[in-house]
Amino acid sequence: MGEFFSVACAAVWALAVVMFRRSGESLPAFELNLFKNTLGVLLLIPTVWLTEGLQPPDFDAQRWFIVLLSGVIGIAVADTWYLRALNLMGAARTGVVATMFSPFVILLSIAFLGEAMKAWQLAGFVLVLSGILLVTWRQKRQDISMRALKAGVMYGAGAVLLMAIGIVMVKPVLEGEHFFWVVALRLAAGSVVMLLLVVVRNNWSQVVARYREPQPWTTIIIASILASYVSMLLWLAGYRLTDASIASVLNETAAAFIVLFAWLILKEPLNLRRIGGVVLTFLGVWIIVIV
Repeated sequence: MGEFFSVACAAVWALAVVMFRRSGESLPAFELNLFKNTLGVLLLIPTVWLTEGLQPPDFDAQRWFIVLLSGVIGIAVADTWYLRALNLMGAARTGVVATMFSPFVILLSIAFLGEAMKAWQLAGFVLVLSGILLVTWRQKRQDISMRALKAGVMYGAGAVLLMAIGIVMVKPVLEGEHFFWVVALRLAAGSVVMLLLVVVRNNWSQVVARYREPQPWTTIIIASILASYVSMLLWLAGYRLTDASIASVLNETAAAFIVLFAWLILKEPLNLRRIGGVVLTFLGVWIIVIV
């Protein structure tokens, strides 16, 4: 089930990214991430209440620290940087940079969790990354400035590194009890830090003004529910039930799903190169999960 949840997470996240790409043109990354995370917390409160009750988990100080810190770096900072990269250089280039996520997770998992990938899993990993690079690579990239491209790469690479650190550090806690509490606490920690940042900067009026501007709210709300609630639960469930290194590779299929959803929803062209990349990606998934 861990493998299933990881692939399902990739599909849901990809759909959210395609929707965020459109909404992100009018709502800046920080405000978009703050809205997304706050909505996710509001949805997780009744989820926790119905599944585990409102009694906080009996974590020791170290586990509380790990859960909250992983939320701050993996959600408050990483998600904002990821959305910023998306706005700067588009979904295709961000997808290329995001392929660094699974190598980061694999290295951290080997170093700190004692995990190891078998030869056939590594072969599947290579196929997945090859397919993703094929579907996202574009020869002509003159549509944005070099300054925007460099900034986008820096934000994107930093985002996936922090995501990797956040998920690897919290995996041992996820494998215990109180799964829904851990999900909610991570998201709440990220949201609270973002709200505190607004207070420290004293720009609450500016943030509110952005929300009052005409926005595609239906798209933003649906994408936020998919990203901060549905995808978040699936993502952490995948890491809970399988090795972090395997889950991270399966999460990479989001790039292939983005291409498919962009074709279906945004009517972007789907050429033979992209079709070949999608086939390679899911062939790699098949090797990892089935073989």
